[in-house]
This record gives sequence, C-alpha cells and structure tokens, in this order.
Amino acid sequence: MSVKVVDIMRVNVDKVLERDQKLSELDDRADALQAGASQFETSAAKLKNKYWWKNAKMMIILGVICVIVLIIIIGKQ
Repeated sequence: MSVKVVDIMRVNVDKVLERDQKLSELDDRADALQAGASQFETSAAKLKNKYWWKNAKMMIILGVICVIVLIIIIGKQ
C-alpha cells in the first residue's frame, strides 16, 4: 500500500515540476510579446507623425497655391 502512495506522490511531483516549466515558458513568451508590442507602438507613433507632417505640408502647399491663384485673379481685374 505504501508503494502505491509513493508512486502517486512521485507522479504528482513530476506533474508539478512539468507545470512549473510550462509556466516559466509561458512567462518568457509573454515577456517577448510585451517587448514586441512596445516596439510596434513606437513604430506606429513614428509612422503616424511622419504622415501627419506629410499631410500638413501638402495642405500648406495647396494653401499657398490658392493664395497665388487668388492674387493672379484679383490682379487681372
């Protein structure tokens, strides 16, 4: 009877050790995912700023062109 108890306890200890290893692997994967998410967030913010400035420059150029056209139209009258 005590041999069965010892065998059951060994199996339980093995399961606990296996579970601990899986949790450790999961923690490592979660850390890597967090690092990747932070890098993605930084890249996305830089890209957003880049396109915001590109759009702002285009609006300024269009505004200058409109002002020049208005000056030409008013100047002909």
